[in-house]
This record gives sequence, structure tokens and C-alpha cells, in this order.
Amino acid sequence: MPIYSGHMTTLPPEPRAFSARESHNARQMAESFGSDAERYDRARPNYPQALADRIVAESPGRDVLDVGVGTGISARPFQAAGCRVLGVEVDARMAEFARQHGFEVEVAKFEDWDPAGRTFDAVIAGQAWHWVDPVAGAAKAAEVLRPGGRLAVFWNAFQFPSDLAEAFAAVYRRVIPDSPFVRGGMPSGVPAYSAFFTKTTDGMRAAGTFGEPEQWQFDWERPYTRDEWLDAVPTAGGFNQFPPERVEGLLAGIGAAIDAVGGSFTMGYTAVAVTAARTDAA
Repeated sequence: MPIYSGHMTTLPPEPRAFSARESHNARQMAESFGSDAERYDRARPNYPQALADRIVAESPGRDVLDVGVGTGISARPFQAAGCRVLGVEVDARMAEFARQHGFEVEVAKFEDWDPAGRTFDAVIAGQAWHWVDPVAGAAKAAEVLRPGGRLAVFWNAFQFPSDLAEAFAAVYRRVIPDSPFVRGGMPSGVPAYSAFFTKTTDGMRAAGTFGEPEQWQFDWERPYTRDEWLDAVPTAGGFNQFPPERVEGLLAGIGAAIDAVGGSFTMGYTAVAVTAARTDAA
């Protein structure tokens, strides 16, 4: 199944599909999410506390660097685990929102960010590492990690109920027939993210400063009402590239599909971390 760019946890995907291998070059898309930071923070899914707890347990300490911290969604479970979190965020609008909610954030593209001699026990990235050059990013992470420190990047892979997946796909065929969903089918489940995982693993290996990468998985669920899901839909990268009349039609069709199954549904998520520890030779 093809991989489409974007954070992949909400509908729709970007109007223009491009290879997951090249997603880190799509700077306009990568830097577009702050257009409605409040909605993004409200509507995007969180991450299971068990994911953060495992990363912290496998790291030498509790100093964490969050790459692409956004509004702070990925940082919160680490803060809850007692970590000191510094965020790096390319979008100043997202960074300002995170600062207003208690996070220290520096605005920079991670590959160009100046750590000023600081080091960390873990470097994390939630739903953001596909915007980072996989080799340069891994090398930069190794530079700022203490011996035995861990690079752990993760995504929420979503799984629609089968009836809604089919109904949503029909809405796309009707309203946006040139959408990547129509050409490639509805991406869903962990296999839809395999290109991101491979790209990340290859980057860690190419950096030459990490042990063998692993994948950790954490299953969880989140219920959505019709209005909650429609609130989440426009937070996908590139959504604002759709003409307004198509946006209206798309949201109406998705809402009708949810109404048809009783006005709510439960999304199955799998949080998948690709992770490796920095070797002493780094």
C-alpha cells in the first residue's frame, strides 16, 4: 500500500502524493501545521504513557530532546514520567503554543539546530521524523546523546473500522477523485507506515553510531464522536490546499458516514517506535 506524506493520523492525506523517501524535502508541508495550532493540539491523538515509560526506562537518564515538538503532544507523557524536556520546532507558531503551555522550545530545523554543547539521555520525535533527513538527523541525534542515550522516534498508526474505511473512501472518490486516497486506497494499520520505518532504520544504520534498531509497538484505542473527528480532519498536512467547496463536501460526506454508524466510532491505534541506543564509539 502506498505511503502518503503527512502526519498520517487524521484525514485527509496531502493532495499531492510523494515518496516517503523524499518527505524530508517537502519543507512547505513540514512547516504548515501551525496554521491552527490550537485545533491541532485539541484534535490530534496523544501517545500511550507506556510508550514514554519504556523509552525512559531504556535511557540512561531523564533529559529529553523532542524533535518536532509541535504543540507539546509528544512531550507530555515524558513530562508526566518526570523528564526534563527541551523541544526543537521548525514552526514558530507551534513553538509559541507549546511555550504558552509550559514547554521550553527553540525554533530551528533540527539538522541546523545549535545544541550549544548540551547533551541528552534521549532524543525523541512523535509523528515528525519523516520531515527530518534520516541520515543527517540520526547523526545529529548521536552528537547530542550521552553514551548509551537513545534515539526513539514514533508514529501513531491508525486502523479505521472496516465499514467506515470503505465509506470514507467512497466520499473521497465522489468529492476528490484525484486524491491519493482514491489512487492508492485508504491507508490503514501498521503496514501503511512501513516505508517510514524502513527509512528511519536505514538512517540510523547509516549514521554508524547506533546499535541495531528495534521496533516497539503499543496498541491503544480512542473513541470519537462525529464532531471530534470532523475537528481532527483539517489538521492533516496540506488540507488547506483543497478548494473550499471540496472541503465542505468532504466534511459533509465524512460526517454523514459517521452518522450512519450511530454518530461515533472507536479508532484503533498502534504507537510504533523505531529506536536504537548510541554506542560508546559515537
